[in-house]
Amino acid sequence: MATPTIIQAISDKDLFRPVFRSLKTWQAWFVLLKALFALSMDNEELALYQECTGMRTAPQQPFKELWAIVGRRGGKSFIMSVIAVFLALFHDFTQYLAVGERGTIQVIAADRSQARVIFRYISAILNSTDVFSRYIQNETKERIELITGIDIEVMTCSFRTIRGRTVVCAICDEISFWRVEGANPDKEILAAVRPSMVTVPQSMLLVISSPYARSGVLYEHHRDYFGKDDPEILVWQAPSKVMNPTLDDGLIAREMEKDPIAANAEWMAQFRADVETYVPLDWIQQATIPNRYELPPAGFSYSAFCDPSGGAQDAFTLSIGHREDGKLVQDVLKATRPPFDPYEVVTDYAKALKEYRCSNVTGDKYAGAWVSEAFQKHGIRYITSPLTKSEIYLAFEPLLARGQLELLDDKTLFAELRGLERRTGRGRRDTVDHGPGQHDDRANSTAGVLQLLGMEQRGFFAGCDLS
Repeated sequence: MATPTIIQAISDKDLFRPVFRSLKTWQAWFVLLKALFALSMDNEELALYQECTGMRTAPQQPFKELWAIVGRRGGKSFIMSVIAVFLALFHDFTQYLAVGERGTIQVIAADRSQARVIFRYISAILNSTDVFSRYIQNETKERIELITGIDIEVMTCSFRTIRGRTVVCAICDEISFWRVEGANPDKEILAAVRPSMVTVPQSMLLVISSPYARSGVLYEHHRDYFGKDDPEILVWQAPSKVMNPTLDDGLIAREMEKDPIAANAEWMAQFRADVETYVPLDWIQQATIPNRYELPPAGFSYSAFCDPSGGAQDAFTLSIGHREDGKLVQDVLKATRPPFDPYEVVTDYAKALKEYRCSNVTGDKYAGAWVSEAFQKHGIRYITSPLTKSEIYLAFEPLLARGQLELLDDKTLFAELRGLERRTGRGRRDTVDHGPGQHDDRANSTAGVLQLLGMEQRGFFAGCDLS
């Protein structure tokens, strides 16, 4: 097969042309492809390139990395699939592979379900024509082996599973919303992927996402490379409508009217100015005691806080702690994930409370009446916290900042604390909560008991009767 440019391959009726309903609606993406592969542009295309990259002159050589910051429904996943197939079939990577070695195109996302979106596009493209399908050697739900010596694989954003392959292309899908093995594992993933691409000069890192908070590698690359003349890294930022002119203007207008801040990120591809990381990483690291997973009951006065759950999605958590030598110490952190019988969990937690001589447990004021009744059956009084979850986190923050806490070495707790976000709302009032699609059950009960101990240490109880 002769080696066409990617634009020529897309226009060819025997290659990619059948998978595009209308080439006209993809013109903005074709400009991005011309920039990525350093193909010539006309004046109109150059103007769009300048608008979306902040650059003045057209690129003189292909980029190794693309960071495409594009709003929802802009067509990101489909175009990345086209690039993946183009590289797999039209680039000869065998010269960089050892005998018996295969190159890998990795589709990396927060979970396998998300990664399969791009994988399904790739499969559909490869099976769309006889020219492409004859290159398929074997295909499963998560892997396509091609006779070109390239494997296309679905991966989740775990740096442990990324290693060990020679990567010719890595597609990082919706990287702003990765929340595994820490609040944002994006840096760890890239640290694992980039060395896997070092021996392949023509390899490409393709990062696509709608923007979110002004933190993480997507924001950092936009900050450091947008509008900068870097020969290897291309940062492209464009609203959904620019990249996909078929979108309904009315829908976007309604979303902008309903929630301007969220819609500005979702559809206009602007990073949210109202969202920040809750606390610095080193504060949490400083507070975490390595290899301490639980402390046995001793001669202290203990307090407890629980975050009840009815069993739908969130965990039912309990944390117990005490004061010691000016420190606020976490002794116990229990978490039960669904499915479970909430009354059985209460029975288990009541036993732990009694072991630590806790006759009371404080909890969320939004919990149902069943929680109080369930604990009462075991002789435990459930006290409703007067503070909202956000207020608890805001009271917990200065305790972390002062190095006053000792936290258990719990990886999920660490991840949840790292994943908390501070939002500045109307009236400049701050709130704290977990990020989209995440959880903070362990973090909530941990912050709850330790801020409670802090109040006791200062001689007041925020209006609670803790006797």
